[in-house]
Amino acid sequence: MQAVILAAGEGKRVRPLTRSRPKAMIPVANRPIIEYVIDALVKNGIRDIIVVVGYRKEQVTRFLNQLEIPIDVVVQNKQLGTAHALQCAESKIHGDFLLLPGDNYIDPHSIARIKDIPNAMLVKEHPNPSNFGVVLLNEGFVSHIVEKPEHAPSFMVSTGIYSLTHNVFQYIKGNDLTDAISAMIEDGRQVLGIPADDWQDAIFAWDLLKMNRRLLSTLTPAREGMASRQTIIQGAVRIGKGTTIGPNTVITGPVVIGNDCTIGPNCCIQPNTSIGSRVALEPFSFIGNSLIMDDSSVGSHSRVTDTVVGERCNLADHTSITMGTGLMEIEDTAILSEFGAIIGDSVQSGPFTRYRNSLVGNNTIIEGCRSLTTRCIPDDSMVI
Repeated sequence: MQAVILAAGEGKRVRPLTRSRPKAMIPVANRPIIEYVIDALVKNGIRDIIVVVGYRKEQVTRFLNQLEIPIDVVVQNKQLGTAHALQCAESKIHGDFLLLPGDNYIDPHSIARIKDIPNAMLVKEHPNPSNFGVVLLNEGFVSHIVEKPEHAPSFMVSTGIYSLTHNVFQYIKGNDLTDAISAMIEDGRQVLGIPADDWQDAIFAWDLLKMNRRLLSTLTPAREGMASRQTIIQGAVRIGKGTTIGPNTVITGPVVIGNDCTIGPNCCIQPNTSIGSRVALEPFSFIGNSLIMDDSSVGSHSRVTDTVVGERCNLADHTSITMGTGLMEIEDTAILSEFGAIIGDSVQSGPFTRYRNSLVGNNTIIEGCRSLTTRCIPDDSMVI
């Protein structure tokens, strides 16, 4: 069986983290999201995989070329929609196939449920259905799909994962795949709604923290780096090659730390934390429920919780980031949010800076002793 993964979009609602990478390539638990999708397929014996790339396609293609299994890559030159992306791969699809988004996590068991059923879709109840295509079922079959309604008639949503026959292409008239599926249903073709076991999507940047917690919950512990005898490690912790953990540092899993990091001494890393490669965590700092990407550093005597930090960031000493609740304006809509900070790539933050429920754009410089609460700072800003 074939599978088509759509990884051409940017993921605008996850900015600033998608300015320099497509959403499918955001590292969660130190692995790009698309890698979890490919793993779920391979575990079901599906190795004929097509990936549609577009936005920053070189990054996705470079990653796919490093995998052990061959991946067929198709380019969507203009990101016109999901149906258009699927059409770009039509010439390579020979029969029944699975269609999956490359920027959502899906577990292998859910794939097993749908892969042998033609014309089916994975569905899942969600507390915020208005962010998705809301699905109405009649005796297990899809009767209607309402795309991102203001007042959702159901909590059941589409995961964007389908098992389809080649006939779906005759129903594609525009750029939206939901319209094509709705046209199939109106034409009398039955589409079975199958509940997914475990599916995670990050609609907004702070949703990555929830996805990170889920993916770390099954972490297999491993220790390839060096830890001091005075280091205390509890729970599932994975430490990469070349990483050193200083004395009196306490790490409580699940925690994953990449390669060539310098941690401590006298640091505390709390559960549900992912630290990328070549990250420096200076003494007397506290990290918890956070995701820190490659080549970033956190200064001494800092506290960072409920936060996503992009690549190549420098948070100076005595940085304080704590969870707060507020309204974020995303695509001209006020969204209720709850997190510490979302910090884009290459941000320089001065000492004694405090963050609470704030989003900081890429390449921003923040002088020290600033207090940012429920702020959305554009890319390339200077805060003085």
